[in-house]
Amino acid sequence: MNAQQIPVNGQTRVRFIRVVKAFSASEVGGKAIRLFALLIALLLGVSGLNVVNSYVGRDFMTAIENRNSAEFIWQAILYFGVFAACTAVAVVFRFTEERLGLIWREWLTRRLVTLYLGDRTYYRLKATGEMDNPDERIADDVRAFTVTTLSFILMILNGTITVVAFSGVMWSISPMLFAVTVVYAVSGSFIAVGLGRPLVGLNYSQLEKEANFRSDLIHVRENAESVALARREGRVRARLLHRLGELAANFEKIIAVNRNLGFFTTGYNYLIQIIPALVVAPLFMRGEVQFGVITQSAMAFAQLVGAFSLIVTQFQSISSFAAVVSRLGSLGEAIEQAKSSEVSGIEVVREQGRIAYESLTLWSPKDGRPLVKELSASVPCGTRLLVLGSDETAKLALLRATAGLWNNGEGRIIRPGLDHILFLPERPYLPPGTLREVLVRTGQEHAISDVRILDTLRALNLEPVLMRSGGLYAEQDWDDILSLGEQQLLAFTHMLLAAPRFAFLDRASTALSPEQVEHILTMLCEHAITYINIGEVDDRLDYYDAVLELTGDGGWKWTSIP
Repeated sequence: MNAQQIPVNGQTRVRFIRVVKAFSASEVGGKAIRLFALLIALLLGVSGLNVVNSYVGRDFMTAIENRNSAEFIWQAILYFGVFAACTAVAVVFRFTEERLGLIWREWLTRRLVTLYLGDRTYYRLKATGEMDNPDERIADDVRAFTVTTLSFILMILNGTITVVAFSGVMWSISPMLFAVTVVYAVSGSFIAVGLGRPLVGLNYSQLEKEANFRSDLIHVRENAESVALARREGRVRARLLHRLGELAANFEKIIAVNRNLGFFTTGYNYLIQIIPALVVAPLFMRGEVQFGVITQSAMAFAQLVGAFSLIVTQFQSISSFAAVVSRLGSLGEAIEQAKSSEVSGIEVVREQGRIAYESLTLWSPKDGRPLVKELSASVPCGTRLLVLGSDETAKLALLRATAGLWNNGEGRIIRPGLDHILFLPERPYLPPGTLREVLVRTGQEHAISDVRILDTLRALNLEPVLMRSGGLYAEQDWDDILSLGEQQLLAFTHMLLAAPRFAFLDRASTALSPEQVEHILTMLCEHAITYINIGEVDDRLDYYDAVLELTGDGGWKWTSIP
């Protein structure tokens, strides 16, 4: 992406407003609105106390000038009282702001996680490769978005209240000083925008490059054994250092822009200390105002310039925030596109009792070559099917099309709902957690007893795994303590406990012995689970009723076994 360009467009702004509206209308919206109202009340309190503080400070300094001890003591007591009140209000304000930010972050993260995992959107985003690091956007960008949005809204409200509160104070001191304040702040904002404009695109690129670097580090951790066995440290190191070089080069540009912007903003902030004195001091020298007015004018000037100069003082944060809004907007657009791209030429019809294919044709998404042509076959409940063929892509395409993960094709697939089919890939997925959580299907936690789990583990000779894992309730990372064969056996345990009507297996013999495979197929039959197995040519046919051979170039052959 060009560092000078950033996809913060009208659609992104509409999406931003939509998120805010959805949050206010959500189940936590009422609580959020009450907290926000409290924040506004606290802002009014802070501004009021600041105005009071300016007058107390004026009288305090005047008492010093007049050497009035009694007035000095009284104003000092008032000063301490105002400081105490400001402290209490500021602490409660900060606590309320953080509480509201947490509620918003939790709600938005739950919403995005639900959309991301719903309808297999995560799979389609991964398959298309159009969205980089959605996990980092959901975790980090949501946090930055909610915290920074709330902070900016409160700063704008505070600035507005401050302008209203101190404009009268400033005008009563000197109309000229009020005019100088407005001109100084407006001209400073224009200059800051001109100097800092490149930061928006650069910060967007930096977030992407940091995420890519972190993703490659995670890849090394998750594939440590494979990297070590293949001795690919050199290639991995080169890729990581290349990523590091990219983010460092981009950050150097950010540093250069920040340097130029820093020269201006630092000088801009220093001048705030002297400008009011330059305007008000001549009035004091002529005896038109008291000495304390100089202190009051300095405070009022700083407050007004700060309110008018949010762009100057917060431009670096604004640029980072714009990048975050854009990344979250891109994620939302990608999720919507993934849902809309779900349209497929393959019609899926739900019907209990069989899996059938009617004139099913599947194409390769890369080169468009036919993988399966005009497949018409039916697998009724109880019919055990072996799928053979030299083209692994074609066999996997059939499995994925049956699971609803393959859209490149046409024809019809008739099958039960996915709650009644389990698909077991060659390398099973065992989520981190306890052994019981791995083995029991979601929604069946209370329906399956520990005794039944233990009996099924014994039937598959998995007592050593049970002992090594520390029992049913010990948290484990299963990829680290189990072999691939043990993982497959645990996946079959999960299948037997779930008891679906159909099971679609992907090369179950990869990590298991022929005896283990035969034992498992026998148990599936005993549990009335109809299985379709992507197998190998040397698989025994005793455990099957039919063979579907994918002959290459889309051809197929169905053979019934007596």
